Amino acid sequence: MKFGGTSVGSAERIRVLTERVRERHGRGPVVVVSAFSGVTDELIRGAERSLESDADVRSLVAPILKRHEEAIEDLIPAGELRARLLQHVRGVVAEVEARYSGIQALRELTRRTLDAVAGAGEKMCFMIVSSALAVSGLPAQAIGGFLVTDDTFGEALPEVEGTRARIQEHVVPIVKGGGIPVVPGFVGSTEEGVATTLGRGGSDFSAAIIGALLPAEEIQIWTDVDGMMTVDPRVVTGARSIPEVSFDEAAELAYFGAKVLHPATIKPAVEKGIPVIVRNSLNPAFPGTRISGRAKQGGDGPRAIAFKKGITVLLISQPRMLMAFGFVARVFEVFNRYRTSVDLIATSEVSISLTVDDTERLSGIRKELEALGEVSVFPGMAIVSLVGSGFMRTAGLAARIFKALQTINVGMISFGASDVNIALVVAGTEVEPAVKLLHAEFFES
Repeated sequence: MKFGGTSVGSAERIRVLTERVRERHGRGPVVVVSAFSGVTDELIRGAERSLESDADVRSLVAPILKRHEEAIEDLIPAGELRARLLQHVRGVVAEVEARYSGIQALRELTRRTLDAVAGAGEKMCFMIVSSALAVSGLPAQAIGGFLVTDDTFGEALPEVEGTRARIQEHVVPIVKGGGIPVVPGFVGSTEEGVATTLGRGGSDFSAAIIGALLPAEEIQIWTDVDGMMTVDPRVVTGARSIPEVSFDEAAELAYFGAKVLHPATIKPAVEKGIPVIVRNSLNPAFPGTRISGRAKQGGDGPRAIAFKKGITVLLISQPRMLMAFGFVARVFEVFNRYRTSVDLIATSEVSISLTVDDTERLSGIRKELEALGEVSVFPGMAIVSLVGSGFMRTAGLAARIFKALQTINVGMISFGASDVNIALVVAGTEVEPAVKLLHAEFFES
């Protein structure tokens, strides 16, 4: 059972979490928690401010400390347990404060240091949640430091065998004994004990790793929405929940902008055939969305729309690539050297169009690509992705899409690489009108 930031965002939300866990105590739950909502962003902003200025570091951490202290005082009665918890969060915050001071002194913020700062929210939250469960009468036990990763700071990958050994040693015995392990998501450490993080949304990934290695009956992602939706309800008021999607569909939706799931959540579950259930902790009677190997409901056709802003399109043109071999390989060798992922690709006989969302290394990439051909860069674009199943078998689908978008300029199309996704690139200013038109065509008519 993974609970995200909104599900642990206040003392009241943690009480709701407690009831969801109590309802499933007989099924041997393992509880994975994120940081309080907004805390990770606040910690990162504090590190960046420490790098840029001589701000009072104590003032940067004070609101975070106050929020956790207030939650403890609301949830935990006065006594030894409350005192230990307060001491714990004050110690974690003091470590963050010391790192901020170090950043100021050195005028340097490395990825390793940022990982040590960014994971502080989970280190406080999982202890608070475990204590709140225990106070409510549940046999909860906090377990940290079991997730072993490599040293790719900011986007660490789990070391499966090392993690499996620690789960078998520290987590499984608690479950078998009727207890409830409570573990932090998002954070890990190398074999040498250096703090790492799995990247944003990594609490989902943590839950999937634990679920796959136990193995679990199912992986539940508890959030504040009624499962996965046909579209972001903040953009289209007529959005509906989706009862069931396949792993492939969920992965595409997650990657192309649906915020409910982290894309990497899907992979460990796929490998073990474990279903992922997305539920609303504030609406527990609603069944949510079931993500499994093959969706049974709805048949072929579109199932949802996702979108991703902040996209940059690169167009590489070279007439000499006509009938030439190795040109595409040389283009992608450039992206490989700069560790930059490509979202979409479209090719013609003399050009390649592709999209990226990480522009940190774009100037270097562009310089190298210009040695291969003429390069044009179009920032401020967006990807709109129509996700479903059986698109290759659905006659007239493209006609309906382009009829709906006849007032929108579509700059790039990617279809054929996947039977579950048609992706279109539009200007960032036109993404919401495009999404509304597609939703009206496929889900409201």
